[in-house]
Amino acid sequence: MDPDKARFMQATEARTLAEAIVDADVFLGLSAAGVLQQEMVKRMAPQPLIMALANPTPEILPELALAVRPDAILATGRTDYPNQVNNVLCFPFIFRGALDVGATTITREMEIAAVDALAELARQEQSDIVTSAYGIQDLSFGAQYLIPKPFDPRLIVKIAPAVARAAMAAGVATRPIEDMDAYQQHLQQFVYHSGTIMKPIFAVARGTAAHKKRIVFCEGEEERILRAVQIIVDEKIAYPILVGRPAVIEQRIARYGLRLVPGQDCRIVNPEYDERYRDYWQTYYKKMARKGITEQLAKVEMRRRTTLIGAMLVHKGEADGMICGTISTTHRHLHFIDQIIGKRPECSVYAAMNGLILPGRQIFLVDTHVNVDPTPSELAEITLMAAEEVSRFGIEPKIALLSHSNFGSSNAPSAQKMREVLAILQARTPGLDVDGEMHGDCALDERLRREILPDSTFKGEANLLVLPNIDAANISYNLLKTTAGNNIAIGPILLGAAKPVHILTESATVRRIINMAALVVADVVAASREMG
Repeated sequence: MDPDKARFMQATEARTLAEAIVDADVFLGLSAAGVLQQEMVKRMAPQPLIMALANPTPEILPELALAVRPDAILATGRTDYPNQVNNVLCFPFIFRGALDVGATTITREMEIAAVDALAELARQEQSDIVTSAYGIQDLSFGAQYLIPKPFDPRLIVKIAPAVARAAMAAGVATRPIEDMDAYQQHLQQFVYHSGTIMKPIFAVARGTAAHKKRIVFCEGEEERILRAVQIIVDEKIAYPILVGRPAVIEQRIARYGLRLVPGQDCRIVNPEYDERYRDYWQTYYKKMARKGITEQLAKVEMRRRTTLIGAMLVHKGEADGMICGTISTTHRHLHFIDQIIGKRPECSVYAAMNGLILPGRQIFLVDTHVNVDPTPSELAEITLMAAEEVSRFGIEPKIALLSHSNFGSSNAPSAQKMREVLAILQARTPGLDVDGEMHGDCALDERLRREILPDSTFKGEANLLVLPNIDAANISYNLLKTTAGNNIAIGPILLGAAKPVHILTESATVRRIINMAALVVADVVAASREMG
């Protein structure tokens, strides 16, 4: 017996575990394998909590305990059972918060703050990253999920600030944090690799009035959309409008353990019934009557095409921007966007740009999804739109026009096209930092480029790569994303549309949806400033 145990002693005649376990509510074991027998578990109180934490083999295996007491709640120290108790859940983040405020000691209050943060996180909906890592669907707080998983990326964002606050409250912080919101945003960069490049976009999206911007999510019944919308609401990025059947959305909110309250946190537009339906199909028919759309088809399309409904909400001013594309292809969605929203007055073409966070660099590529084989004039216009968009990320665009030809080494049609693009850009915007046609390695390696063309005025590494056609752009993007970018991407960013709308892809992750929602809000804010 030592002082740590002595304070838990009880006056009792029980001298064995079999005697002490009778009517017990909790078993906490840090002892040896197999010491808790099924007969002992049978004699515990209703719904006992059994924390069998001996490793590698617990005091009783969960399947044995549940065989005799199906009402029991089990926790072990192992990864292959639910409710893994592991100090990796808290210690790295306790130290993170303590070090960030220069704490002189770890107080009991700081430890309790970490526990409270863990408890709060356990009651929240599951992260998509955890779902992917563990292959567990529809995980929500309950007997199978009492504590967060070690792979949950939100641990650092929840625990470290809680510990830092407790240290400051206890007076042991030598470097108190003045702006806790900014500190939490700083921690996000350790969780999401896209955090740094997205920082200026989120700064706009989290502005005082920005989170009131109404953003339509056309695939409102999709799990990734619902999980993203929960975070968008929590982080006050936007006010979401979900297109989907209310009963289905509400059922899935419950299934995924989300906290969304339709009507309060978000609004649902029901494609099966809405009082605006007549106005919307009539508007659609009037716009498209001379383009093959009959009254009957207008009625049908306005019921079944959620992108069309979303575009009409934006067109009618009942939403500020739109996200679509997690189902189907870019061109199917762009078809309805073009019909209702159309191009910006100064634009003659749409395009798609994607951003990648690669080791040691960030690059953007166009046109990855829209134009199969753009003309030199179209590609020049796309380049200027892309450069404008890159600038909004706080990055000075350095543009490389890529080709299989390296500064005149081939006269193939695609090489000639990229030369013509350069001539158009130099004539239209003389100050633009652009060169080509060049190989991809020359674009990213200044030393190699200078060996081949010493008089090139292009300095440093390119961050905007313009490809000659959709094959080159899409293949390059997907290869880089998968092999070097850990599937961390931003986009596709739709260029050229008259309103803030973006078309994602079927591979879009929850984090990418959140990033794009923030970008739509930033688009809306920028458009408002231009008009005002």
